[in-house]
Amino acid sequence: MAENDTHRTSRRAVLRAAGTAGAAALAAACAGPAGTRGAAGQPSASAPRPPTGTGTGTGSPSCVLAVAAGAGPYYLDLERVRSDITEGVGGVPFRLDLTVVRVSAGCRPLAAASVDVWHADPSGAYSTGKSTFLRGTQVTDAAGRCVFRTIVPGWYAGLAPHIHFKVHPDHRTETTSQFFFPEDLLLEVYARQPYARRRAPEHPNQRDSRYRAAGAAMTLAVSPDGDGYRAAYTVGIA
Repeated sequence: MAENDTHRTSRRAVLRAAGTAGAAALAAACAGPAGTRGAAGQPSASAPRPPTGTGTGTGSPSCVLAVAAGAGPYYLDLERVRSDITEGVGGVPFRLDLTVVRVSAGCRPLAAASVDVWHADPSGAYSTGKSTFLRGTQVTDAAGRCVFRTIVPGWYAGLAPHIHFKVHPDHRTETTSQFFFPEDLLLEVYARQPYARRRAPEHPNQRDSRYRAAGAAMTLAVSPDGDGYRAAYTVGIA
């Protein structure tokens, strides 16, 4: 789906439409070249290794599974299909380019998959109730790609700063996990406003057992992008 920061639609309607398009659409996506953006050398869940790709590098996605993780208490199924999820929340800009591939199908790109992301603002707060900042949905294109424009998340509750994501290849199944950030980058960002209104932890990542367990596999390879940053990652699902 083309990026559209103002369009609102139902994710379930999108998935139903993708389903009625039949196998032909998915076959066409699988027949094309693998996505050209992603974290080359993305490690497998069984043997985590630091990513060797760069945030703006090119190359075919690695055929490995993303490390699964819980959704946490803040996921809201709000069905807001949009690329820019900031809703005016200030922070250091961050662009996240994702490529979704089906590992069991030879790591071919997965078209028409719904991808949800959500994370905390610079004060460590999530949108709740009727508020919807820093959460949204995109649908992958024929090359399995989608883009989110957001900010670097803040920290909270003794956990490593992270971005939650959930991939729905269809309306029956889902894969849930989270991305982490390099600690040196976090310390640099947290010295800037509006993050600097709070004193940042000396070690934002290492205090979190979840990061120690999966951080090597799920830490983004981040590169500068204007006055912010960007990263690309290939999400392999079963």
